[in-house]
Amino acid sequence: MSGTENKHRISFITLTIIFFMWGFITVMNDVLINTFGPLFNLSTTQLSYIQLSFFGTFLIVSLIYFLISTISGKDPINKIGYKTGMGISLLICALGCGTFYFAGLNNSYGQFIISLFVLSIGVTLLQICANPYATILGPEKTASSRLNLAQGLNSLGTTIGPIVGNILIYSVFSDGSKSVSSVGYTYMLYGVVFLVMAIVVFMSKFPPFKNETSISGGLEIFKNRNLVFGIVAIFFYVGAEVAVGSWIGRFSKEEHIMGLDEQSANYFLSFFWGGLMIGRLVGSVAMNQSYNGIKKYLKMTLISLAIFSVIWLANGLKVDKYGIAWVPLSFNEIKIYLLFMTINLFAFGIGKGKPARLIAVFSIINCILIIIGIISEGALAFWAILGTGLFFSIGWSNIFALSIKNLGKYTSQGSSLLVMAIFGGAIIPLIQGKIAEEFSIQLSFIVPLMAILYLIFFGISGYKPNSAKKDNH
Repeated sequence: MSGTENKHRISFITLTIIFFMWGFITVMNDVLINTFGPLFNLSTTQLSYIQLSFFGTFLIVSLIYFLISTISGKDPINKIGYKTGMGISLLICALGCGTFYFAGLNNSYGQFIISLFVLSIGVTLLQICANPYATILGPEKTASSRLNLAQGLNSLGTTIGPIVGNILIYSVFSDGSKSVSSVGYTYMLYGVVFLVMAIVVFMSKFPPFKNETSISGGLEIFKNRNLVFGIVAIFFYVGAEVAVGSWIGRFSKEEHIMGLDEQSANYFLSFFWGGLMIGRLVGSVAMNQSYNGIKKYLKMTLISLAIFSVIWLANGLKVDKYGIAWVPLSFNEIKIYLLFMTINLFAFGIGKGKPARLIAVFSIINCILIIIGIISEGALAFWAILGTGLFFSIGWSNIFALSIKNLGKYTSQGSSLLVMAIFGGAIIPLIQGKIAEEFSIQLSFIVPLMAILYLIFFGISGYKPNSAKKDNH
């Protein structure tokens, strides 16, 4: 291994830790939804403000970023460097988490929402820096595979986030009952972690990728059809994923579904977000052209089972005032999820490692699962909705990589537009919440279903760059 390759590998390892932490802190929103509902006696619409505040920031910050780069003719991240950008972003995340402590002292839902807004500014800037950096930190032909691997670690954060958050809020910082002060202490601890990470990044030796080329004025970037369709795809992808994750807890509490309480509902979130981790890490192998044959599928199967085992073991861990206990789910309780994992492996085979084809295949399967969740009840409906995580998995990395393909000097600017589209995570859950209030939580899943239909189009046609589209005529 050359010195450059080794340097890139070390930098990529540090980068994956960053991906892990922002996944961890983002999924905590779902825990907050389940926790704040009864604490502040909030309606479904009021609970939607949690995701609106967090993901709405992506629109505001990314739009400002895009306007600055367009007006000045220089990309801010290219100017200061990815390393500095990521370090500053982590410091803002630390500040946002720290303010949760004061919101807890004042017992104020409004202050918690403001704290989420500050935290989200840091996460938004982090995504603008880290996503394109992961794609350029190595050969272009393995960009999707590399981003899938990084997103896999992001999903590790989203998998254990609900479990760790549940333990800290309900056990470590409380006597077993939920309270706003325990939420404040939990986020203050997270703030310390972000602060340490910022120091590590500033002290690390990241390869100094910069592009000093001036950006053309006007709206030249929008001539790239794959970027334009990709922006819409990210909006619907993130919106659908966040909506499902946000309302799984409420869905599981329905008596005709599972009849769970808040704490139990939080534990089951690990299967949804863990499904994304399974799909992304399996995808990093499936889409890596250096692997082939039976060994490739054997490795994919072992990764899938290994990650599931970790999720299953962690999910069985229960902490209360009496101590620590391990109460795992039985085979009979998880057999439906295991079936979906098997389908996931076959779907990767159908996709043949092609990013666009995988988006289409996985989106079709997710449509089927959500329809099952809407029309059935009990364990089948519950696990069908949880199982969508397996097929949301490769969406972000593949859409992102396909959308910035051939952008050249516009790559970072295009990245900011794609990150802006994460605003879908604020809108789609809000719409679903309104439908849930007017009709039922089960019927409301028609909202993410409609969003996923667009992803099928993107995987079939929308992903093609201008040159590829012309070649087809």
